[in-house]
Amino acid sequence: MKIVIITDAWEPQVNGVVRTLKQTRKHLIELGHDVHLITPEQFKTVPCPTYPSIPLSLFPGRKVSKLLDAYQANAVHIATEGPLGMAARRWCIKNDVQFTTSYHTQFPEYVRLRLPIPLSWSYAWFRRFHGKAVHTLVPTASQKQRLISHGFKNVEVWGRGVDTDIFTPDNPKQLGLTGPVFMNMGRVAIEKNIEAFLQLDIDGNKVVVGDGPDLEHLQQKYPDVTFTGAK
Repeated sequence: MKIVIITDAWEPQVNGVVRTLKQTRKHLIELGHDVHLITPEQFKTVPCPTYPSIPLSLFPGRKVSKLLDAYQANAVHIATEGPLGMAARRWCIKNDVQFTTSYHTQFPEYVRLRLPIPLSWSYAWFRRFHGKAVHTLVPTASQKQRLISHGFKNVEVWGRGVDTDIFTPDNPKQLGLTGPVFMNMGRVAIEKNIEAFLQLDIDGNKVVVGDGPDLEHLQQKYPDVTFTGAK
């Protein structure tokens, strides 16, 4: 099968979207599929005003259309709602091509943290973006229920696997901490609401595993917490 994935998030970004798509591509190829990616590195970009580590592709519509015309894919998956995702969505609708989308995190809540935009406005925009998809794929059942409560349709769970070669109890990393140890693992960014974990009044040691734009700020604010960085 010829599969094309369109994403505004790609290397050198370090986040769950990039990790998920890299692993998805790897395993699809191993299964014998022909996988093409459309990513920001193929376009001229500018930094996102509120999130400079994210590049925004400039006027990608014509090139995205040419790439999709050339690929003639059997399946189109739009992984993000940025300029590339919007261009691919327009092409699919114009050419009557079915497609799926992904909804990776709580974007409206993140937008509200950065800009004075009501949640209802953001959810309305995202609902419209995903409304034409055959299915909108989410990582968890709770995310599915959240979107359904905001009026999204055709939402399905696309669960994330665990690499048992990496995550194994056979050779645990020793940090010299007394138990119990409570851990948060993932990208360290404001939209992940890690402070809800850090502010818990619990007996034991807290460990945050991961990297991200909010790491330095949280390290300074919570000096008693162990931050390991990316592992």
